[in-house]
Amino acid sequence: MAKKATRESYGAALVEYGNNPNIVVLDADLSKSTKTDMFKKTYPERFINMGIAEGNMMCVAAGLAASGKIAFASTFAMFAAGRAFEQVRNSIGYTKLNVKIGATHAGISVGEDGASHQCLEDIALMRSIPNMVVINPADDREAMAAVKAAIDHEGPVYMRFGRLAVEDVNDDDYKFELGKGVQLADGTDATIIATGLMVQEALKAAEQLKSEGISVRVINIHTIKPIDEEIIIKAAKETGAIVTAEEHYIMGGLGSAVTEVVCANAPVPVKIIGTDRFGKSGKPAELFEEYGLTAANIINQVKAAIAMK
Repeated sequence: MAKKATRESYGAALVEYGNNPNIVVLDADLSKSTKTDMFKKTYPERFINMGIAEGNMMCVAAGLAASGKIAFASTFAMFAAGRAFEQVRNSIGYTKLNVKIGATHAGISVGEDGASHQCLEDIALMRSIPNMVVINPADDREAMAAVKAAIDHEGPVYMRFGRLAVEDVNDDDYKFELGKGVQLADGTDATIIATGLMVQEALKAAEQLKSEGISVRVINIHTIKPIDEEIIIKAAKETGAIVTAEEHYIMGGLGSAVTEVVCANAPVPVKIIGTDRFGKSGKPAELFEEYGLTAANIINQVKAAIAMK
């Protein structure tokens, strides 16, 4: 199966939907990496290279949105959520302006770029901003659909895209719905709730568990805020145990969002797979193994969650 990085899908989607004259794309001197150069080549009159000035880019995007434009501000997740947090909070979130943040190169899958560029706290940061929608697509189809949903949504959106090429988990009939999770496999013994590239690992884990006689439900949460409370509560009540998996810190991300829902509505054992330490330089596959972001670790945590029922 062909693999494609979701940052590539982001660039392709901007071109596909770029015939909307209100769409303007800004980048902080990383357009070849963020793939916004695709839009630049097609619609050069609506592309602005802001240079290495991410905070200023967010403020300019806010100004464009206040003037009626749909402004896409693009850079690495570390700079979009980290360096420019104040401007995103005050100029975009507080004002509820129609800015879409395309944050690429998130997580340890950035690989050799190391801890300084491996943003593992961006979902937590963006979840904390009122009015902000947070989307973390798992594959090409979902990333393309996420961009369209962001365009259609009135208000700020943070989209998290990866550097690493990944396999598709969704078929040609896939339909993206903002704020709704997607059940990819059914089961009765436990539920795996995953986001981003961990969805692929969740499906691998479910297949292995099935061969061992353990029936596991798999849910893809692409919209972490607002999160699909209904699908989570249903899974908790029907399977009695949950494991979450994300390429992010265990604080403030998908696991935190899921446990907030579970604790308030249907308390069951929850195991959170993520990391609680900085990343480091290395090949992505080796880093996933070291940080436990693997199907094997998901399997172990599912068995541990079931034992707690």
